[in-house]
Amino acid sequence: MLVSTKGRYALRLMVRLAQTGPEDKVALREVSEREGISLKYLEQLARPLVRAGLLASVRGKGGGYALARDPASVRVGDVLRAVEGTTAPVACRALEAKATCPREASCATVRFWAGLDEVIGRYVDGTTLVDLAASDAPTNRGLD
Repeated sequence: MLVSTKGRYALRLMVRLAQTGPEDKVALREVSEREGISLKYLEQLARPLVRAGLLASVRGKGGGYALARDPASVRVGDVLRAVEGTTAPVACRALEAKATCPREASCATVRFWAGLDEVIGRYVDGTTLVDLAASDAPTNRGLD
């Protein structure tokens, strides 16, 4: 799985918000300056995160963005899927939910890709924003 800048930057945005107080709102301009990410790019990333129910936008004086959920309940996989669409390692119809692939029964590699998809899913869904906000060290909680 190749995570694009969308996924990497969205995750940095969400971790930055997890590091602030639960009642605090953060302006994207502040995140842009601290993280070295274009403000326009952050604005584009915020939209799918809001649609996914991960991020909340508050307008007006004292407004900004805040996490829409407790950071302990936001998995890295939630963030990546919101902006990337999938965490699947390959574009394979057999790995898509509710999709049928005419080659699935005869494909010698589909089980390999499904297994890799499962490992990736466990890893990204086993790590939360709290885990990342608390430490810069990578975790392996999803692989236990």
